[in-house]
Amino acid sequence: MTAKLRQALAGISGVHVTPYAADGGIDVDLLAKVVDRIAAAGVHNIVSAGNTGEFYALTLDEVRAVHDGAIAANRNRALLTAGVGRSLKDAIELGRRAKAAGADALMVHQPLDPFAAPQAQAAYFKAIADGVDLPLVAYVRSDAMGRADLLSIANHPNVVAVKFATPNMMLFAEAVRESGANTALWVCGLAEGWAAPFYAAGARGFTSGLVNVDPKRTLAIHAALESGDFAKVRELVTTIAAFETMRTKFQNGANVTVVKEAMMQLGYPVGPVRLPGLAALDAEDRAKLSGILKAWGVLSA
Repeated sequence: MTAKLRQALAGISGVHVTPYAADGGIDVDLLAKVVDRIAAAGVHNIVSAGNTGEFYALTLDEVRAVHDGAIAANRNRALLTAGVGRSLKDAIELGRRAKAAGADALMVHQPLDPFAAPQAQAAYFKAIADGVDLPLVAYVRSDAMGRADLLSIANHPNVVAVKFATPNMMLFAEAVRESGANTALWVCGLAEGWAAPFYAAGARGFTSGLVNVDPKRTLAIHAALESGDFAKVRELVTTIAAFETMRTKFQNGANVTVVKEAMMQLGYPVGPVRLPGLAALDAEDRAKLSGILKAWGVLSA
């Protein structure tokens, strides 16, 4: 792992939304503006076609278009990580194409197959790491894999980071404790609110959908974490608590909806969330969100 790559992954991995045009297709011009804003803010790693980007609601051709648009808009300012997944063949083909288009790394979504065996899920990540000549970030979203399987991924020579996105802190701490000098970086995959306890257990860096709305706030949280000022981290995380709580409604079905609604209130007409996500907020939640954005100073009172 190069020092530059490790430094970026130890920073903020900002997952951009996917904007839709009036006809329901990808709005490439608005996508460029969204990514440009995140890159210009100084976010360290831009993740394209992540969950905040509605990866599973996109066709494979749309995933390619999103990768291409993000790579072009980034203009090599941040690390650009392309999200891939679904069938093993699709993931490898998407990954190879992302490399050809100029991506710096891949983020592999954990398989959603209800019959995926734990050791076979680990094998899936490693097969993609073998099949694509790009540094790989493994996105772990469930406790299906145990410590041994996680470490078999993290110790693969082409895996540079494990984005750990389950609140099982004991499992995370055990995996970190058994890591060696060549083990991948462990990254908090549960965003700003979980970053402090993950840092305490050995993580570096965190993921964020908030960067789409208020990247300066996310950067301030990261700076406080890196300086070890946990009192400041708690203070800053408190300011986003209501926003993040809104995203957890309907069993996290409003997660992307809240981000997209906030962006629309800020003048970015990114369109509704596709099914099976929540398409839009109701009037009460839209008003509540407006109040949060005004309190942050990003929306005029």
